[in-house]
Amino acid sequence: MNEKPDWNGRRLRLEVGPVAHGGHCVARHEGRVVFVRHALPGETVEAEVTEDRGGGFCRADAVRVVEAAEGRVTPPCPLADMSLGTNRCGGCDWQHADPVTQRELKASVVAEQLWRLAGIEHPVEVQPLPGGALRWRTRVRLAVDEAGRAGFRAHRSHRVVPVDDCPITVEGAVDEVASSSWTPGAEIEVTADGSGELHVTEHLPGGAPARGARRRGGAKPGKTRKVRGSGVAHETAAGREWAVAAHGFWQVHRQAAERFAEVVDSMVEVPPGGCAWDLYGGVGLFAAVLGNRVGDSGDVVLVESARTSVRDAAANLADMPQVRLREGEVENVVTDPTMPAPDVVVLDPPRKGAGRNVVDAVARSRPRRVVYVACDPAALARDLDLFQRDGYRLVRLEAFDAFPMTHHVECVALLEVAEPPS
Repeated sequence: MNEKPDWNGRRLRLEVGPVAHGGHCVARHEGRVVFVRHALPGETVEAEVTEDRGGGFCRADAVRVVEAAEGRVTPPCPLADMSLGTNRCGGCDWQHADPVTQRELKASVVAEQLWRLAGIEHPVEVQPLPGGALRWRTRVRLAVDEAGRAGFRAHRSHRVVPVDDCPITVEGAVDEVASSSWTPGAEIEVTADGSGELHVTEHLPGGAPARGARRRGGAKPGKTRKVRGSGVAHETAAGREWAVAAHGFWQVHRQAAERFAEVVDSMVEVPPGGCAWDLYGGVGLFAAVLGNRVGDSGDVVLVESARTSVRDAAANLADMPQVRLREGEVENVVTDPTMPAPDVVVLDPPRKGAGRNVVDAVARSRPRRVVYVACDPAALARDLDLFQRDGYRLVRLEAFDAFPMTHHVECVALLEVAEPPS
């Protein structure tokens, strides 16, 4: 019986291949796949294996560049420097690539996911948002180590890397937190809102929001300590002023909410007096866009499961009686026979995507157009494949580098009912 290979800690010389979804590139060594971080396609690197469970692949960090690719730069953050070896911060994936190269890599990932998971061949260009690749992030979560120091976790690890600042967050956010001492094992949420107010909350051990809950503002019971701020964030987007829970869901990039609202507005084409669904509607950003489109005689149904977000949407859209709120799980609400027939459906699901039940329910309602906002290209591709099977086709795709230095990318896809074969 062959023993499973164990390359943990081993140094490998690798010829780096294409980028893959998740912030790494693909290389091969002695018949095995190596997912290598901190490298670029076409490079030759020396990498140290950081995780090997004995299967057909392992994970590694590049620790020395033998032959660099065009587009490699010195990381702007010292905690991403190659001299740290495998002890780098896990918050960013592409600090070693210039912004143009980062966008090219992300475009390749989106195109590959569309083709591999949905059989869709579609040109992809990832567009930058205003403001550059640094100082864009307004919302961030930090962990606290055993010495009470705030920092970020290492990649695929619970180990905390203490920080003094973070160059992708807005100035005055992380450095304010890093200069203080915190409860060991706690997590710190920081929001710098559009008015310049800083909101800081410490979640004591056992009381941090459950994984994924922050996407819609939910949290499991536990002790929290408000350290700074009113707890209400003030933002501006889509021609409106917004007051939302400081640590609830709002786009983390300073310019993202405004730009995404513009793109959705350009895609929906819902007529005055028409009907629209806004699924996973959050605090109502896209519902406001749709409400303006349908006018006072129209109907917009916003569906959202997080009570805090529904409450914020009700307050922020109180001047729009054409927007109705439905609190509940999307897959349950969309199958309710009392839901009106939509002309257009906008959906902005969490990272895992909408899934078969929601996609099939939307398709059965037969809107003329579907606008899908996605923060994960794999989930987008899987759901687009389902929509194709239900008679829809992709006609437009806009992609944005809403998370520079990381592997994340935001896409807005427009689908229309496919023409029946002649």
